[in-house]
Amino acid sequence: MDERAKTTTASRRGVLFGILGSFSAAVAWWLGGAPARAKETPGSKPAQALDWRPLSLSREQWKKLLSPAAYSVLFEEGTERPYTSPLNDEKRAGTYVCAACHLPLFSSEAKFDSGTGWPSFYEPIAGRLGTSRDFKLVLPRTEYHCARCGGHQGHVFDDGPEPTGLRYCNNGVALEFVVEGEPLPPLRQKSRENPAA
Repeated sequence: MDERAKTTTASRRGVLFGILGSFSAAVAWWLGGAPARAKETPGSKPAQALDWRPLSLSREQWKKLLSPAAYSVLFEEGTERPYTSPLNDEKRAGTYVCAACHLPLFSSEAKFDSGTGWPSFYEPIAGRLGTSRDFKLVLPRTEYHCARCGGHQGHVFDDGPEPTGLRYCNNGVALEFVVEGEPLPPLRQKSRENPAA
């Protein structure tokens, strides 16, 4: 094959991969795909002063501490049915904490009605979430989880309101709501005396 033919073949491959890449991105967007910027949300609400370290419990310990529905979502990456969580309609001021380890994850100030049937937020408390790629629906999405215990919370999409343009679509059963003025639950701890405390 001469140099001209090689250049033409390479050029055609580049165009083909470009078209396929654009098509994949368009389909991912149409299906509510994961935004590339979800790993770092510049506008995240500043973290409240709280001394916390990662918490690692066995699956058996979590099963004893959580309801079957909460365990399924948090540690088996299940999804609750839409419009089943009372937190979807929660309008009071307060803080949303991880149902497993009690780390505060969202402020009510960032909550909005997305019309999806799941509690939704446009930003987390900074440093409280981790993310990973999820291919369960073939096209990639960004899954997010509690940074302390690793419990699955939901997926983040780029169709939210300003100022971030993000929608953290959360399973209500993975959260607990604490009304403003009420004390936050103590962070769940692991100790030698009571490893599941």
